[in-house]
Amino acid sequence: MGKRQSRPWIVSDELWSLIEPLLPEAGPKLVEGRPRVPDRQALCGILFVLHTGIQWEYLPQELGFGSGMTCWRRLAAWNEAGVWDQLHAVLLKQLRSKNKLDWSRAVIDSSHVRAARPGPKNGPSPVDRARPGSKHHVITDAQGIPLAVSLTGGHRNDVTQLLPLIDKSPPVAGLVGRPRRRPNALLADRGYDHDKYRRLLRARGIRPEIAQRGQPHGSGLGIFRWVVARTISWLHGSRRLRIRWERRDDIHEAFLGLATCLITHRHVRRLR
Repeated sequence: MGKRQSRPWIVSDELWSLIEPLLPEAGPKLVEGRPRVPDRQALCGILFVLHTGIQWEYLPQELGFGSGMTCWRRLAAWNEAGVWDQLHAVLLKQLRSKNKLDWSRAVIDSSHVRAARPGPKNGPSPVDRARPGSKHHVITDAQGIPLAVSLTGGHRNDVTQLLPLIDKSPPVAGLVGRPRRRPNALLADRGYDHDKYRRLLRARGIRPEIAQRGQPHGSGLGIFRWVVARTISWLHGSRRLRIRWERRDDIHEAFLGLATCLITHRHVRRLR
């Protein structure tokens, strides 16, 4: 993916030109007489929290971000307006217009994260002594470019998110003809081994390539499935996503959606 910038919370002019048109109009000021923090500065504050994992109340205002509460409110409002979903669709369209999305197969997997406090979409994790946790579910194209992500409780079976993630993948335009959202095949590990879902995938025109329980290791799918593990690693390169600090699930999902856009944007930058 190339060398990451030393201050990844700085929003480039190119990225801002994509985000700014998607932002909802500003509502009335909550405190009269105090100037509104510009959206771009607030976004830098949000990215600072995402990348460093710092708590909102400790956000350094001397860097011009505004208060932690201001940035929190903007993140919540922008997520409610669907900004990150729209931005992700724009970025995927740019990739498809250059034939840089590989639809030959999609790959799906999940990862547990510990939850620091109780809240929606967390539950006893079977891999962490039943401590509270959540799961990040990810589906990518054959190269590891994220197509969709979701958040569930840590106790949810991986296969429950198989069809929702496929259906959540946006239709991607960018070439002549109809937008595309379905891969030719779907690769998954043994956690997705259910005949019911194989049938449902075939009904959608997707060929299931899912490792089977009870069979010896060495199916050969690992040489293709590693890309989704790499993408999950990129997501968790953002420290705020390594532990779920947020009680509200929509705020954690907002961070997850924003990080997904940043990964996709890095792929777009490689086109230049």
